[in-house]
Amino acid sequence: MNEAPVGIFDSGVGGLSVLREIRAALPAESIDYVADSANAPWGDKPPGFVRERGLAIARFLLTQGVKAIVIGSNTGTAGSAEALRSTLSIPVIGIEPGIKPAVRATKTGVVGAIVPAAVSESDRLASLLDRFGGDVRVIIQPVPGLVEHIEDADLDGTELRRMVESYIRPMLDAGADAIVLGSTHYVFLKPLITEIAGEHVSLIETGAAVARQLTRVLDERGLRAAGGDARERFWTSGDPARSQHVISALLGRRINVEKLPAQVQ
Repeated sequence: MNEAPVGIFDSGVGGLSVLREIRAALPAESIDYVADSANAPWGDKPPGFVRERGLAIARFLLTQGVKAIVIGSNTGTAGSAEALRSTLSIPVIGIEPGIKPAVRATKTGVVGAIVPAAVSESDRLASLLDRFGGDVRVIIQPVPGLVEHIEDADLDGTELRRMVESYIRPMLDAGADAIVLGSTHYVFLKPLITEIAGEHVSLIETGAAVARQLTRVLDERGLRAAGGDARERFWTSGDPARSQHVISALLGRRINVEKLPAQVQ
């Protein structure tokens, strides 16, 4: 099993930010990545839909022989992690908004969090706020529309800039000096958000923490790849040519994207 790939999935391209962290931490690991682009974004979908998509994609990844699954999506984790862990025999690693590190980082006592609508209403986020919110004011801001721009590899367009400004300006005016990026998609907007918010505002992402957790799990189970030629494969439920263009642009290297089998659509 050591040379088997790690599976990663997301509603689209957001999980690529997690893939980058895993690749940096575990360069010997092969990776199978599934983008459910035909159904992106998941943030406005019912929890049951996200759960079923997570299960369907996980079953597909199992047919590819993956040794662990990383849910490269905050919405996907909130909607499907429990179902996957109760169903699968391989490790499942999820991701959640970085409320805890943001609370540690703030000096003003005000934290902002931009999140998908599904995450803003999730029990998982409520639990994070209960456990780590403490005496800090946490401003939760759903940000509809951002994922669609990122799915088009638009990271600095005029309309996107206007939307980001409208979402984060009230947090900044309220004194926030740390902003939680509550979707793996939003990591790709760090340069734009920093330009608007200023270098003094900390942007909190948790992809590196996921990579560390995956490393621990693989080591505990004796599953870490020994070395050799790591490979990557990419699938999409959407248009492979379009996904190939977007994923190549976001990763900064040319990749090939395959179409998911019809039974996984």
